[in-house]
Amino acid sequence: MRIDTAEVTRVLPEWLGRQRWYAGKSRSGSVAARLLATLAPPTENAQPTLTGDREDQQAAGVQIWIADVTYPDGVEHYQVPLALRTQRVEHLDRAFVGSVTDLDSGQSVELYDALYDKEVTGVWLRAMAEESVLDGVTFVRDAAASEIPVSESSLVLSGEQSNTSLVFGDAAIMKVFRRLEPGLNPDIEIHAAFAEIGGRHVAKLLGHVTTERDDELWSLAMLQEFLTTATDGWQLATASVRDLMAEGDLHADEAGGDFAAEANRLGMSTAEVHADLRTAFGTTVLDSAQLRERAAAMNTRLDAALHEVPQLADVAEGLRKAYDDFAEISEPVTAQRVHGDLHLGQVLRTSHRWVILDFEGEPAKAITERQANDSPIRDVAGMLRSFDYAARHQLIDMGATPQSEFRAAEWAQRNRDAFCNGWAEAGGNEPAASAVLLRAFEADKAVYEAVYEARNRPNWLPIPLASLHRLAETA
Repeated sequence: MRIDTAEVTRVLPEWLGRQRWYAGKSRSGSVAARLLATLAPPTENAQPTLTGDREDQQAAGVQIWIADVTYPDGVEHYQVPLALRTQRVEHLDRAFVGSVTDLDSGQSVELYDALYDKEVTGVWLRAMAEESVLDGVTFVRDAAASEIPVSESSLVLSGEQSNTSLVFGDAAIMKVFRRLEPGLNPDIEIHAAFAEIGGRHVAKLLGHVTTERDDELWSLAMLQEFLTTATDGWQLATASVRDLMAEGDLHADEAGGDFAAEANRLGMSTAEVHADLRTAFGTTVLDSAQLRERAAAMNTRLDAALHEVPQLADVAEGLRKAYDDFAEISEPVTAQRVHGDLHLGQVLRTSHRWVILDFEGEPAKAITERQANDSPIRDVAGMLRSFDYAARHQLIDMGATPQSEFRAAEWAQRNRDAFCNGWAEAGGNEPAASAVLLRAFEADKAVYEAVYEARNRPNWLPIPLASLHRLAETA
């Protein structure tokens, strides 16, 4: 079975436009498909099965294709693993990509997103366990072969926006990077470094997948332990807010679902992760010129945001003052590797500890930018923004009143303080002593949020706007 590159190029654009992780929905670009690797060769007369037998799992061909999307200002690359079938498979309709023609037989070949095809996803885990190299794709095992759950079936997690994650039984989770660029993905890099130093607040790295093209390394996927009994921080925090709102006139510290103790422990865990990052990667210093450069970038982002969110005009002067104060810091600022996109949805509470996930950073940024050292205060600011969202997002649906606004603000401040106190207690610099940094980083993040909400959830726009008014006034 052979399929033509032009045929795959024909069916990909429409399918890409429906994927949450595809960042080109609002841009006009041309799509070209190219075959990266064949992981399991297509076989003639491959039929869908549900037996779970190893040979049946490889009955469909499994290939990794790359969609190169060209814009006037550059090219983006997306990973598209495909399962090749000779017949339509009803239970895979949601993963259907398109029909192409077999160049040898002239028969139709049905293409599916292979990550949703449970009968073929075992290819990735078996290759990791065996440390295989398949058609130029290298499968690296970072743990004992017995820890790779090769016999488990997979399930794609819903809700992921930038990549696609599959859970194998209750043992492992594989994240497949969708948007690709050269370089070792920071998520793999940092988890591998933590494995060497014994980092306690991360999930264990079990394996990863890379390829090399044109003398450059590209990261394709990573496999980690799956923490089955853990609950993510966003769920815990928002449940606390719901409890508070249902408790009549109680203050945040009086409600049964008070989250402050957990916020404090989360702050401590974050500080310990920052310490591990310093141990693994060292530190540098941001001098005055670099601080001015970063402040200029913040102002540039504000300028662009003003075109999309006119309401920012009311706070622009105060925000620019915050950025000016940032630029005028005279003392060198210690910089290190950081998480880069820390929020309540990136942390899990197990029965023993908080675990921090997804050290990939902001996927829209280049890998080199995500690998650059920064102040750990940026991560603190990201988490503080998340507490504001947890406190206020329910007011959008339930309708805000002066009382509910007050109680949401009280909950947010209590948990922001608890997180900062925990971070300081565990060795982080007291954020109050870095108030200029914290205010600028938080304002920069909230400006980004305002643009995002204006584009995607206009009814949520009051959440970042309320914070920006506060930040502008304190500047």
